[in-house]
Amino acid sequence: MPKRRVFYSFHYQPDASRASQVRNIGVIEGNRPATDNDWEKVKKGGNKAIENWIDSQMKGKSCAVILVGENTAGRKWITHEIREAWDKGMGVVGIKIHGLKNLDVKTSRMGGNPFDHVIHGPSKKKLSSLVKCYNPAGATSKEKYAWIKKHMANAVEEAIKIRSQHD
Repeated sequence: MPKRRVFYSFHYQPDASRASQVRNIGVIEGNRPATDNDWEKVKKGGNKAIENWIDSQMKGKSCAVILVGENTAGRKWITHEIREAWDKGMGVVGIKIHGLKNLDVKTSRMGGNPFDHVIHGPSKKKLSSLVKCYNPAGATSKEKYAWIKKHMANAVEEAIKIRSQHD
């Protein structure tokens, strides 16, 4: 299976360390994360600067992996990233990360499905009716991490296949 290049989307403040764990698995090549300083500069440029930054980060990617934490669903920029990825023909998949420990060695509550907040144009159905959002198996952070490591590449391939079947 070829190594895919993906765009990672996540709620930065509460989930950056959890997202970092997933990105460091190494089974998928991802976009370079913004540092706190870079992100602050982008935000100061307003909505258009954020849109341009997202667009530049998505270039050359085949799939958007939405790392779903407790408060990811319904966030303006997460929803925008999902919509943009789908509209660009990229695969889109969700991986719930609430069970991974953060730097304070804490997990969080499971969040909602962010694909419930995006409507698929032609069908007028929620994108969640087409796109998968996985809740990794396991009772511990270590078990959930192992599930993600084992299954993420296949989830990305499946997302790309699903997207190719829908306009």
